[in-house]
Formats: sequence, structure tokens, C-alpha cells
Amino acid sequence: MQTNKPIASLSLDLDNQWSYMKTHGDPGWDSFPSYLDILVPRVLHFFTEWHLTITFFIVGQDAVFDKNREALASIAAAEHEIGNHSFHHQPWLHLYTEQQIEDELARTEEHLERVTGQRPVGFRGPGFSLSTATLEVLARRGYLYDASTLPTFLGPLARAYYFMHTRTRFSTEERRQRQALFGTFRDGLRPIRPYRWQLDSGPITEIPVTTMPIFKVPIHVSYLLYLSTFSRALALGYFNTALRLCRWTGTQPSLLLHPLDFLGRDDTPHLAFFPGMRLPSEHKLALVSDVLHILLAHYTVVTLRQHVQTAPQRANVRTPALHF
Repeated sequence: MQTNKPIASLSLDLDNQWSYMKTHGDPGWDSFPSYLDILVPRVLHFFTEWHLTITFFIVGQDAVFDKNREALASIAAAEHEIGNHSFHHQPWLHLYTEQQIEDELARTEEHLERVTGQRPVGFRGPGFSLSTATLEVLARRGYLYDASTLPTFLGPLARAYYFMHTRTRFSTEERRQRQALFGTFRDGLRPIRPYRWQLDSGPITEIPVTTMPIFKVPIHVSYLLYLSTFSRALALGYFNTALRLCRWTGTQPSLLLHPLDFLGRDDTPHLAFFPGMRLPSEHKLALVSDVLHILLAHYTVVTLRQHVQTAPQRANVRTPALHF
């Protein structure tokens, strides 16, 4: 890739309405309500206007249904990268056995390849869920990269907010599943630059979701939208500061998007419990545009696969020490 700017990667976790309802413990999720028919055309139009191709991490369950086929196929037709986001979108994937993970990834690969024509080479765990078993399976199945780490100290605060704002009375088993939701404090000790995991099945590259260098606080777009509910200038100033620190430390950022960055309460009233969902979709699209304008002023935006292929290969090889 010929460019005078350093690269930054951009990805979107294509979590569907049912997956958010499931994690929140809401009834009716198992009828698999979907907003992909609204979301996907909006997002594709948005990135066509910006002349960008990004990585979409897609849940395998969504690729099973004919009602989603056209939307998912259109993502690949627009030449975006297709990544594996698990089959059932269980944020407690780290509790699965190695065989269960193998089955989860294989089913997703089968359905994504059938619908999009692409076999994924990248993976992101739902809710940033990660385990040594997952990494071993990914390496064994020939994946180029994992992108499941969010190096921040704020995971426990996000989990506390989640439990405070859910009306559901979880059973003992459901609470056990969710006890590591959004990660632990020690996640903040992980690197924010690409590195390799050393595994029995071979090495695999990790592309962390970038957090602010030094301070390890989130900078993904959902967090910026939350800050914009207090002040738009605050949100954009915060992001500008993060990118200055990225440039100062030589960090090539990998920025994360979610569906609710493009959808307002007017689109999905059932998800009003999420932070920032009182904002209309027009406000969100305008802020995402401002964020991209800032990012593109300093970086060439690529897919995660391109990020792996062009980022400096660092010598540090880390043996997983993942405990939950």
C-alpha cells in the first residue's frame, strides 16, 4: 500500500438487535428480531461516501436466516472484509470448552462463506471475550489475527453500569456467565499495539482495539457518542487528544464501531437502555463523520486484514495468561 500517512484500521461489530436483548436478559430475543435491513444500507451508503472499506465482524446466527441474506451479501459485494464474530454471540465465550469453540467457529465460517463468499481470517469475541482455548482454535484453523482485546482498566465499571441498568433478575448461572462481562481491571495492562500470541498451535497476531495511549481509557466511537451527550466539543476534543498521543507514541490505531453508532431510539426503541440511545440517528451520523474527518487527516484507513499485513511485525511474542 503506497501512502505517506501511517495506517489506522476500522471495524464494525455487526451485533444484531436480538444479541443485545439476549445479553441484557430481555424476553423475545429468541425470535431473533433484526434491524439489519435498516442498518446495513445506511452504513454501506455512509462508507461509500467516504470511499472507505472496513472490516465487518458478523455473527453466524444472522447468516442462517434468509431475511438477512441480502443485507449480509451486500457487505461483501461492497468489498468490505468479513470477520468472524462467533455463532451465538455469547459474551461468555471464554467459558466454552475447546471443542465448543471449534464448533462455534466452524459453523460461523460455513454460513458466512455461503452468504458472503468470504471465509473469514479474523476473529473478534463478543463482548471482548477471549481465552487461551479460543486462541489455540484460531491458530489451528489458520486465522491471521484475533481482535478481541480492549486494553482498558474500565471494564469493571462498565460491568457495574450494566448490572445497575438491567431490570432482569438473573439466575445464579446467568450471573456466573456475566461475571467477566467487559473484562477485568488487569486488561488495562495489555499492549495497545499489535503483537503475537505464542501458542501450541502456532503464533497468531493480536490487533487490540485501541485505547488512549498511557491512560488506557476507551476511544471507540460508542464511547465518544456517550461523551457527546454531555458536550460534542468534549467528545471531539477527547478524540483529538487520543490521536495526538497515538502519533506521539507511534501507535497505529484500530478504531471500533458498533451498530448503535448509526441507529437512534427512533430506529430501535427496544434498545433504549443503551448509553447514548436518546440521541437521534442524524446526530450520531454527524459525529461519526466528524470522527472520520479527524482520523483521515492523519491516517490512511484500512481493514484489519490490511493492518496485519502492513503493520510492523513486532518481536514481542506473548504466551497467553488469560484467567477469568
